[in-house]
Amino acid sequence: MKADKKNSILRFTIVIAVMTVAGAYIILTALNTMLNKRNYWQAVASRFVTENLPIPAARGNIYDAEGRLLAGSVPEYRLYMDYVVIDPNEKSRIKTQAFRDSVFEEKLDSICMGLAKIFPDKTEDFFRQRLQAGKKRGSHAWRIYPYNATYIQYMECKQLPLFRESVFKGGFRGEKIMQRKHPYGSLAKALLGDLYRDTDAAKGGLEMSFDSLLRGTNGVSHRMKVRNQRISFVDQPPVNGNDLLTTLDINMQDAAEKALRKMLKDIGAETGVCILMEVATGDIKAMVNLHHLGGGAYGEDYNHAVMDLYEPGSTFKTASIMVALEDGKITLDDVVDCSGGVQMMHGRPMKDHNWRRGGYGTLSVPEILMYSSNLGVSKLIDKYYHNDPDTYVNGLNREGVGIPLDLPLPGAKNPRIRHPRKDKTGRHWANWYETALPWMSIGYETQLPFIATLTYYNAIANGGRMLKPRFVKAEMKDGKILREFPTEVIKEQICSPATLSKIQECLHRVVRDGLGRKAGNGEKYFPVSGKTGTAQVAGAGGYHAGPPRYMVSFCGYYPSNAPKYSCIVNIIKTGTASGGGHCGPVFRELSLYVMSHGTFRNLEELKDTTHHDTPKTN
Repeated sequence: MKADKKNSILRFTIVIAVMTVAGAYIILTALNTMLNKRNYWQAVASRFVTENLPIPAARGNIYDAEGRLLAGSVPEYRLYMDYVVIDPNEKSRIKTQAFRDSVFEEKLDSICMGLAKIFPDKTEDFFRQRLQAGKKRGSHAWRIYPYNATYIQYMECKQLPLFRESVFKGGFRGEKIMQRKHPYGSLAKALLGDLYRDTDAAKGGLEMSFDSLLRGTNGVSHRMKVRNQRISFVDQPPVNGNDLLTTLDINMQDAAEKALRKMLKDIGAETGVCILMEVATGDIKAMVNLHHLGGGAYGEDYNHAVMDLYEPGSTFKTASIMVALEDGKITLDDVVDCSGGVQMMHGRPMKDHNWRRGGYGTLSVPEILMYSSNLGVSKLIDKYYHNDPDTYVNGLNREGVGIPLDLPLPGAKNPRIRHPRKDKTGRHWANWYETALPWMSIGYETQLPFIATLTYYNAIANGGRMLKPRFVKAEMKDGKILREFPTEVIKEQICSPATLSKIQECLHRVVRDGLGRKAGNGEKYFPVSGKTGTAQVAGAGGYHAGPPRYMVSFCGYYPSNAPKYSCIVNIIKTGTASGGGHCGPVFRELSLYVMSHGTFRNLEELKDTTHHDTPKTN
């Protein structure tokens, strides 16, 4: 019994000693790992685990009013080759590296031949030189193809020798990036905006205005190497961006661009703008911005419609006549002597466009607008407001001409209308001169963005109710509307119903009998109302430096008896130009398309049966 007891004690002592030594070894090894080999093992761990990797959120799509995709993000791939194996297991690293090197050398011709078929813009020799250059450098991330590849191209590459292996074994990988694509090409490009290439940074247009809504929130992941494979683990999933439902109609946009582009090419113009608005809602159905790129080509990448400020010219005459009618200064029966076509006003010659042919003679107020007489408008306004220009400018503000639109677009400008101001004595004008009012009344001395002029004419068509132009109808998610953007009213009434009716009649006669005839269709299908415009564009040296440049326009609405759409066409060119002759046909072509395709099946249904023709007044 004593012997067994002694043996038991000895065995326990040995076990405890072994455990003590083993424990001490483990502790010492751990301390050595933590203190002396810490950097080494951290480096090894970093090869197996990568923390805080962003998961890009999918950017929201932009749709037209009918749900057709205007801008969306699609995956593209950057293609890389890793020539050097990294593996803490020396035996595994050598084996894998030998496999990569041998297959690369044996199958290089096949790989290059396959790449040249997938990317026909590059030759086999190009890929051979590129792959061999990366091999020589021993690169871990050598760009195989200088451009992004589509998903189909990426999958085709993965069928090639060596590339078909796993990333760890073969070294080929594709880095997925999201690129913004526009299925309809450059249509409405200036309004939609874009993203800077290979980034998610918005560049202009709706992309920038609604960036926080479209962008979403990136997620977070980490990547870990498990059994020679790198597996990603999601720590925080991304929240994809929401979608925009715009007011645009891509078919109307296409029709507007084709009509405008043809005219610009025919006359060799510099810039052209066409905006189509729905009268009852203020919805922008089309917005075209074209400028000459050289060689007869026209492109769209700058939103002239909202970012440019120009003296509006003769389209402004409507506002001047409306002020005088509303103030009771004139009636439609008043006449003005415009004989000769040119008369001196406060020391400066005021000319009508036909002054070389002797002018028009005596004109009534409707005829003044019909023939766009500078003399007629300026003489009326100067007669009644010369000593009280402040009342005239206040009248413009009253009818909403200079009201700020504050559009949700980058770089959008607000109207600039100069207000007369007295000096310190209160007896003299500090910023005014005798010729300011006559020239302001015909569209000079004032700067408006093109869309502001359209907004004013849309109000005339809309029974006097001025609406803010609307570009986006709703915010959506997974096909469901999250938030609607309602129509905003700027002014409930720009003038009295009596004045509005007179102005509407005048604008109808401009197209039916006056200089705007080319904007109409001879009332064969439906009546059109509107006003022509021409304004000389001042250069750096003023109006008379170099060849004359003109901004010509036509702004109006249709059908006159029940307005559905308003539209403005602006063209800038050097040399002879005409609002009615150059902008009118664009307006006409677009109106015929819109009314036949967008509203009615048969144009004959549009014929005005409520108004009877009246004899033309000479």
